[in-house]
Amino acid sequence: MRVAAVVVDPASQSPVLILRGLAEPRLYLPIFIGGLEATAIATFLAQVEVPRPLTHDLLATVVQTLGWQVRRVTITRLADGTFFAEVTLTDGAGGLRHLDARPSDSVALALRAGAPIFVAQDVLEEAGGFADETDAEAEAAALVDDDTLAAHDDAALVGDEVAAEPEPEPALALTGSDDVRLEDLDPDLFGKYKM
Repeated sequence: MRVAAVVVDPASQSPVLILRGLAEPRLYLPIFIGGLEATAIATFLAQVEVPRPLTHDLLATVVQTLGWQVRRVTITRLADGTFFAEVTLTDGAGGLRHLDARPSDSVALALRAGAPIFVAQDVLEEAGGFADETDAEAEAAALVDDDTLAAHDDAALVGDEVAAEPEPEPALALTGSDDVRLEDLDPDLFGKYKM
């Protein structure tokens, strides 16, 4: 998946992280996140220079300083309306470590580390959706709003497992081509998570 946008739900005024599929651009997953995490993601996407490192910047630096690498983040499950995630690290000896995390923190860290973002298939089936139009890029362009932030993370494809993990690539610069305004989305696309 890639980070498509951070938007604000007009009804609740809560930030929503929108992930989009790479292999299937019409696929999307909305996740309500906290304001601080939304700020951390939006700050990175907008390439805002901050005078001191933010929490996720610090965490990425600690991981790198220890000689470890953020290998991937995976949104693993959805239980009682709460998303769960896992950060996979490789240690200096090549061993894998899996850490329980919130999706918002995981995505903020993945962006800073250039790590791929995955979503388990059952999570996508329960909470994801597909845009109606065949040309998802044209649909997204039609929904562009100046206040909406978006960026690409082309490092990974959707799925629970991959045969060979791709090398992480840094996120691309802020673009407007994939912006989505929550106000313009059909509420039925959110399944049981009504807006």
